[in-house]
Amino acid sequence: MRSIFARQLTEMKNKVIAMGALVGKSIDNAVVSLRDRDLALARSILADDDAVDALEREIERLCTHLIATQQPFAADLRHIVAGYKIITALERMGDLAVDMARVSLRIGTDKLIKPLIDLPLMAGEVQHGIKAAIEAYTGENLEHARQIAQIDNKVDEYYALIVTELCQLMEQNPAIVSQGVQLILVARFLERIGDYATNIGEEVIYIMLGVRENLNE
Repeated sequence: MRSIFARQLTEMKNKVIAMGALVGKSIDNAVVSLRDRDLALARSILADDDAVDALEREIERLCTHLIATQQPFAADLRHIVAGYKIITALERMGDLAVDMARVSLRIGTDKLIKPLIDLPLMAGEVQHGIKAAIEAYTGENLEHARQIAQIDNKVDEYYALIVTELCQLMEQNPAIVSQGVQLILVARFLERIGDYATNIGEEVIYIMLGVRENLNE
């Protein structure tokens, strides 16, 4: 029975890794679609979200099956409980990537009010956080889990910088307010994705130590 549980737990982890990869791809594509005004790429993100949702349902079923058939306790149960929360965080990240794609579609082919420099850099830090979160989960690495808080601080710094700059530009030129607000939304979506990455880190800490640590302080 123990070998069956271990095999199914590994299957669950592999599916979580696959879901994380899909979400990361959607986030990358959302930023590229906005930067390059690639509306076809933006539309593909909306379609790809179905695959993210389907994988979430697969993992949910597997977690439920593990609880029902293996009756895990202690650390084994924490793995499964954390798995539920991790895929919820990933699904919400995917939804935010879709929201970014919708911003790209709303802006359409209009010229951007400024070259996108800090937003892609912010997205890079967000991806760094997601990668660290997934690696912490698969390797059960406390150090990686706690490092996500530092990465998220950088994400927050970019968010403050981007919002300040865009607000200044909109004050100087009210004609750009509509697009400026949309770009602020993208920055906000990225900031929220960074928070979800820290949530995954918190779940890793819970798996390993059985305690809750707040990495969003």
